[in-house]
Amino acid sequence: MIMNNENVPKEETESPPLFNYLKEEIPIEEIRDYSSPERIESIDFVKGFAIIMIMLAHISYSWFNEDWLFLHGFAFAILDILGPSLFIFLSALSVVFSVRKKKGKMSDKVIRARVFSRAGMIIFIGVLINLGSVDTTLYPFPLNLWGWNIIMFIGFSQIFSFYALKVRRKMRAVIGTFLIFISEPIRNALYLGKDEDFLVWIAHYIITSPEPTTPLLPFLSICFITTIFGEYLHDAMIKGTKEAYYHFFHVNFIWGVILIVFGVLTGLQSMPPGSVPLSEYPHFRLLEIANMQDYIYYPGMWVFLIRGKFANMWYNLGWALLVVAICFYIIDIKKWKDNLFSSMLFYYGKTSLSLFLIHYIFITLYYRELELITFIPVFLSYVGFLGLIFYIWFEYFNGVGSPEWIMIQLGRIGQKTEEVVTKEAKFAIEVTKKGIMKTEEIIKKEKEELKRLLKPKETPHDP
Repeated sequence: MIMNNENVPKEETESPPLFNYLKEEIPIEEIRDYSSPERIESIDFVKGFAIIMIMLAHISYSWFNEDWLFLHGFAFAILDILGPSLFIFLSALSVVFSVRKKKGKMSDKVIRARVFSRAGMIIFIGVLINLGSVDTTLYPFPLNLWGWNIIMFIGFSQIFSFYALKVRRKMRAVIGTFLIFISEPIRNALYLGKDEDFLVWIAHYIITSPEPTTPLLPFLSICFITTIFGEYLHDAMIKGTKEAYYHFFHVNFIWGVILIVFGVLTGLQSMPPGSVPLSEYPHFRLLEIANMQDYIYYPGMWVFLIRGKFANMWYNLGWALLVVAICFYIIDIKKWKDNLFSSMLFYYGKTSLSLFLIHYIFITLYYRELELITFIPVFLSYVGFLGLIFYIWFEYFNGVGSPEWIMIQLGRIGQKTEEVVTKEAKFAIEVTKKGIMKTEEIIKKEKEELKRLLKPKETPHDP
């Protein structure tokens, strides 16, 4: 039986070619808000401030001369609370809002595809960074492609956070806490056994990696713990009441203080030079840099300042909660945001990924040349220069070619593919329904015709 679909309009299954679709202009607000939770200006404020501090840490190491380089080691150790842990915290928050915002409006497959496409793009950038940072004498190509640098982990944190949201809040708290407790013993065991057993070497390569800036353990714990506070923040924003806002502020502030105190108390032990393997904890190199002066000798580094240690994980998580709480209070509750400084940080926060990547271009411009008195104005000018460049790029050229623009395009491909698949599925169902109806109608007519032919003819009776 041939199904008749002539009455189904052809255009119902057609859509603009994907190339033409991608040529459509992306609204600039979509690019600026891509990595920022909707309506929460305090998160952009924190991101903007944090990205400037990260730029300061990287540039100070390159631009300070030998007499002032010690400031890099000292300041970087103290200000690491505004570094990777905070950015991973904010990245997990963005996943919470992205998933919650699209829930019910898109299928789970499309939501997952968008999260994964964005994560994949960030991971790819992280791989490129590893090519220039991993020691090729120890890890030749392609082994040097793998490494937990901050960009790589932020990409994976998108995926980890997406799946963490599927777990109940209490269980997330248990898993996150458990991961922090077991991380250091596992990493120590892998480090000691990696030269004796090939399987242990593989586990060490995957978990710690050749670039252990933010290794899988313990930083995976952030994704489970942060999504809890992300949902509290989302609930507060949905309610939109002053009581909900203050409740979120109090919860974050109190837990932030508790975790900071706990981290300090459990990490007051001073680790002297040589007591920590630098290949496992490269952050410990800051002690050597801080001692590159003749004024004060630091005999050791407190454990709560060594990135990746048990105490440091709690300490940094506490500061992340506290910083978010304070900025939320200042920006979203008290509304102290109508000034040039806040506006600048909002803009830097919305383009933080691009800023992170672009600032490396001029990082060797004044290599080992500047003293403190010249470094400060030059650095501030550099930050202002980047802000101007990005303003022109995003406002007048719609951010074309920026990492945010590329990731939006990848997300749109997934969205368009879903739309086409859905439309074609609906079309197939419609055609099938019409075919079935047509078939039933024909069968019914054939049955009636058969009954008519088989019905015995009546013969007239003789009188």
